[in-house]
Amino acid sequence: MDYNKKKTLKDINVAGKKVLVRVDFNVPLKDGKITDDNRIQAALPTIKHLVEQGAKVVLFSHLSRIKTEEDKSVKSLAPIAKRLEELLKQTVVFVSTTRGHELEKAINNLKDGEVLLVENTRFEDVKNNEVVKFESKNNPELGKYWASLGEVFVNDAFGTAHRAHASNVGISTYIQTSAIGFLVQAELEMLGKGIDNAQRPFIAILGGAKVSDKIGVIDNLLTKCDKILIGGGMAYTFFAAQGHSIGKSLLEADKLEDAKKYLEIGKGKIVLPIDSANSTTFADEVPTFSGVDLPEDVMGLDIGPKTIELFQKELAGAKTVVWNGPMGVSEFKHFNKGTIAVCEAAANLKDAFTLIGGGDSAAAAISLGFKDDFSWISTGGGASLEYMEGKVLPGIEAIQVK
Repeated sequence: MDYNKKKTLKDINVAGKKVLVRVDFNVPLKDGKITDDNRIQAALPTIKHLVEQGAKVVLFSHLSRIKTEEDKSVKSLAPIAKRLEELLKQTVVFVSTTRGHELEKAINNLKDGEVLLVENTRFEDVKNNEVVKFESKNNPELGKYWASLGEVFVNDAFGTAHRAHASNVGISTYIQTSAIGFLVQAELEMLGKGIDNAQRPFIAILGGAKVSDKIGVIDNLLTKCDKILIGGGMAYTFFAAQGHSIGKSLLEADKLEDAKKYLEIGKGKIVLPIDSANSTTFADEVPTFSGVDLPEDVMGLDIGPKTIELFQKELAGAKTVVWNGPMGVSEFKHFNKGTIAVCEAAANLKDAFTLIGGGDSAAAAISLGFKDDFSWISTGGGASLEYMEGKVLPGIEAIQVK
């Protein structure tokens, strides 16, 4: 899909119009307080632009999953509305419902340049303690209702672009005008630059626990990149496919044939670890080190020092690097060395385009202080992963073309 043909904010007139905006305010909360407001910050350029253009701005977002009525008491967007007020330096009207007279009246009372935040869209997933998933399953009646509240729809929630929900695909389907926001536009441009129009040498780094999570990515990237460096728990399934003993390490037995297939078609491209940092239990303790054949009583929890050196050499001179997934159990300080080393090696490359595909690797880079050293860190884990697989993103597919 050529996402460059989709309407953007610059292609639409919003002055005096009620503009519905899907944002991604799915931020972490602890005791009702926001612990990381990066996703709110990421939406500000689009919101500010609409305010400056005189739109009546109506924001929609989900927050976590809603499985019971009790979840609603602790997963309200009220704290997000307060933080958004501080960041915008203007009043944000918060409506603690997702439909009905109160919401409609509040929207109709908005003046040009004012902002309103609707309650958590996933409150629509539970009604009277029954799981109905009106939002998550893109209920057409709900999408049509939300679309009726405005004249223009802007999707700026890249984090949910891979999902067909009532608050993105649903509204897009039933509204007069739709476009993508600045964040989604930037995500698509950067992912396109890093994956579809990459400068060579193009190196991909894939980690994480499971081969099954990355099959589509491997399939797609094998046709595009020069090398794929594989670490994390998924590496041990590849070792087993080669006939190595992997002890108590993570193994997806049903993916052994896939691993063998990729090793065959990816000869010269796939680079596996050559040593392993191990433990006898899944715990943050001082590791032992071995080659890729592990004793029966140990499990591999990180790449070893020789692999770190190998991966650093492979990355040297790269012009494009795409990274998705940690190299080990990065939440353990004794098993985060591989992730840190890969992060540093990619971040310190000169004259290279470096992209992190969201998720755990993005969190690691930010927490380690490398946020500004990468060309782009995606805000969408699942969405960026599906883009890397070459899949169509329904939340963007539904937006009108220019």
